[in-house]
Amino acid sequence: MKSIIKTSLLGLTFAGVIFSSCTSGETAKADYQVVPMPLEISAVQQSPFLLKNGVSIYYTAGNEKMKRNAEFLASYIREQTGIELKTQEGEGKSGGISLQLGLDNANPEAYQLKVTGDNVVISAPTEAGVFYGIQTLRKSVSVNKASAIELPAVDIVDKPRFSYRGMMLDVGRHFFTMDEIKTYIDILALHNINRFHWHLSEDQGWRIEIKKYPKLTEVGAYRKETVIGRNSGKYDGKPYGGFYTQEQAKEIVDYAAKRYITVIPEIDLPGHMLGALAAYPELGCTGGPYEVWTQWGVSDNVLCAGNDKTIEFIKDVLAEIIEIFPSEYIHVGGDECPKIQWAKCPKCQARIKALGLKTDKKHTKEERLQSYVIHEAEEFLNSKGRQMIGWDETLEGGLAPNATVMSWRGEGGGIEAAKQKHNVIMTPNTYLYFDYYQSKDTDTEPLAIGGYLPMERVYSYEPMPSSLTPEEQKYIIGVQANLWTEYIPVFSQAEYMVLPRMAALCESQWCAPEKKNYDEFLKRLVRLVDIYELNGWNYAKHIFDVMLTLTPDMESGTLDASVRTLDNAPVYYTLDGTEPTEQSQLYTDVVKINKPCVLRTVAIRPNGKSHVTTDTITFSKSSMKPITMLQPINKQYKFTGETLLVDGMTGNMNYKTGRWLGFYKNDLEAVIDLKDVTEISSLRIRTLVEKGDWIFDTRGITVSVSDDNKTFKEVYSESYPAMKETDANKIYVHHLKFSPVKTRYVKVKALAEHSIPSWHGGKGNPGFLFVDELTIE
Repeated sequence: MKSIIKTSLLGLTFAGVIFSSCTSGETAKADYQVVPMPLEISAVQQSPFLLKNGVSIYYTAGNEKMKRNAEFLASYIREQTGIELKTQEGEGKSGGISLQLGLDNANPEAYQLKVTGDNVVISAPTEAGVFYGIQTLRKSVSVNKASAIELPAVDIVDKPRFSYRGMMLDVGRHFFTMDEIKTYIDILALHNINRFHWHLSEDQGWRIEIKKYPKLTEVGAYRKETVIGRNSGKYDGKPYGGFYTQEQAKEIVDYAAKRYITVIPEIDLPGHMLGALAAYPELGCTGGPYEVWTQWGVSDNVLCAGNDKTIEFIKDVLAEIIEIFPSEYIHVGGDECPKIQWAKCPKCQARIKALGLKTDKKHTKEERLQSYVIHEAEEFLNSKGRQMIGWDETLEGGLAPNATVMSWRGEGGGIEAAKQKHNVIMTPNTYLYFDYYQSKDTDTEPLAIGGYLPMERVYSYEPMPSSLTPEEQKYIIGVQANLWTEYIPVFSQAEYMVLPRMAALCESQWCAPEKKNYDEFLKRLVRLVDIYELNGWNYAKHIFDVMLTLTPDMESGTLDASVRTLDNAPVYYTLDGTEPTEQSQLYTDVVKINKPCVLRTVAIRPNGKSHVTTDTITFSKSSMKPITMLQPINKQYKFTGETLLVDGMTGNMNYKTGRWLGFYKNDLEAVIDLKDVTEISSLRIRTLVEKGDWIFDTRGITVSVSDDNKTFKEVYSESYPAMKETDANKIYVHHLKFSPVKTRYVKVKALAEHSIPSWHGGKGNPGFLFVDELTIE
């Protein structure tokens, strides 16, 4: 096994990358610790290679792709350093850079980057592999004007873990220009991503020209206005829309192909089709009239599966799509297709009867009808030599025989598909939906769909489920992240949502799992961020913020605050809510907090300050006291566990930030040990309600006390009615007051909604209960 080279051998220190820059005339030094981290980096005991003006890049004679590779490398170096390199056809010579084919490696995207004092050689089995070697060399060179770059002698051998490395962009909800799409592709190339999933049709707009159906773009590409915020009922009154002609789409395909990126188009069917139905209402179950949707969500109006014209329409559209897009895969969606209209539609019911579809324990006859539609689309694509990708809902009703599944609702669909021997692309929303918030402080973030997906969680994703056998794991062919754009009206915000989370994604896509290390990744990320800056890309700067950990210490009764930054920058803090400055308290060790306060922290560097963190901490008789759960916390929403209920901190309306605990199919039941006999007379519980996500208020609260933690006496109980449809989604505060009682142990039981009311889509099912703090006084 080749030894892995240490960062210190490779020049620029981490702090130097952030804070120093070479002035013109100086020699800079390359550092091969890049993103994604190469598989093997071996030091070579030779003098470095000096990259300077006039050095030639040699490429294979007569090979247009290699010529373009050479031009890419020259342009990258010029943009980052100002150094002008030449490109030249033919065999490499001493003192130059050689790009060559012929590397013996079964992985077509593998490469070897070898640097000696005499030359630099990037070799690969294919031109794509050479391109990824170029990306590594490019990212090794810092963004500084310099007279020369010293490349330490090295032998890098690298290859991607997954053959499919994707990133999706939804242009249905919001439309982006040709130049913006090209910028998105440039961002993908920097991150070694080789699939651009282009989501082209939606309820809110049809975005691709189909010549046989001109109204798709004449009518379906435009909505009369757009809802403000999260389906507030208020609208902006501004017409909105746009589409790409077939020639423009081909231009994007060519632009991506030159960067070894395959464009995979998605026409989402049979749901998410209001754009098409507005143009051709005869394709719907009711015949309309329909309009391009002006709000967000999932419309009940879908393509009529019982209409022969629908199947004809699908095949006609796909016929034109495959003429535009040469990709092996065509994505047909298949997600979120309500069956409400189909259940009422005579044509759909006749089709169900004609096909002999039956409801069974696994699937309804309407779900099997969707499977029929998907099968028709897949058979057509297969007849044209193409393969189908669908979202994991395509498993419902029986999976089309050759389909690839994109697993978005967690990993369950992907695991099931792999067991059925179908290829799978993992794209779980719990790790890879970049429309989710990336900071707990959502009040200072752009409006997002919800959720909480900090970069550390993205980085932690391991795409290969351990529940699969080695043979089944072979069907996991790729990893992808998705950017849905309901709340992303402008491209600069799209950049902000994907950068730098895309860097964390690409390490899961490319790197061997044993090579991943989050702290080291953060250090490597800084040079990549310099390239973002150089290109003017709008990235989220949370990586430079203070990373704050607040841990209840039950022994001392304190909340312990510890901080770190990615570069050990000095951190200053205040406890009185004032803005921290360099005159504030310098953090040197764990801060033990034992009284109410507002903790604020900031990292201060020579080039500026980070965002200020703000945490309001309260203390009550239950704060930082031992707590024992008598009923389980839901695993998905357990976070750091039961101490969240007594840590003196409360959450906001985002229930995924780690400040709330979730309970499902059971109640909250916990015992708090006050440690000493204490007089108490009230309990306050905060619950979060988000009815659309099946999160309801408590149905009742009981407080009991005990001196021995064995025999409990009830001191107060209160019941609450089932929630009405008109009840607001918000944080509810239940304040229970009772006659003063002295006790050591307090048992709190809060009942969850065990049967969701009949007005709700989830009627009869259990609801979630979310609680953030139990405050006893």
